[in-house]
Amino acid sequence: MLVEEKYSKEHLSALFDKYIKKLRITPDWDIKLEFVEDKTWRKTGDFKIDCNDKKAILLLNIGNPKAENLEEVIVHELMHIKMYPLDQVTESLITSHFEEGTPAWNFAYNQFFNALEQTVEELAKCFLLEFGDDKDLSYGRCSKMKSFNELYDGLNNIE
Repeated sequence: MLVEEKYSKEHLSALFDKYIKKLRITPDWDIKLEFVEDKTWRKTGDFKIDCNDKKAILLLNIGNPKAENLEEVIVHELMHIKMYPLDQVTESLITSHFEEGTPAWNFAYNQFFNALEQTVEELAKCFLLEFGDDKDLSYGRCSKMKSFNELYDGLNNIE
């Protein structure tokens, strides 16, 4: 089943409302959902955030999503809101201790954002498995990666 057949805007809005309450994002944050129908937009979900005023807009790609499970994307992006204070503190620590563009800054920055994405995704999976209507995880990125054997094609045998 295609993503567009599986999710209407009304259904996605209902899922968004469900999860902003379950994650206790509202009433602390003012947050809304906007649909992106631009087929050239490369992300499936993203946020625009004004942390001083605690306002956010979740942008959800329904024109050309990269994931099969948009409920998972909604939960993932909302987990970023929950993690945002930690995200900002850590990013500030990195930028205040390392000169941007140096190997040390690049290492710290990349390690932090990889760990953040892994943590957010793991929390999203746990939450989805507990509360989700659609518990099937998206494998879109994984399906485009090389297999284990393909990674080693052409390498010399060390024996």
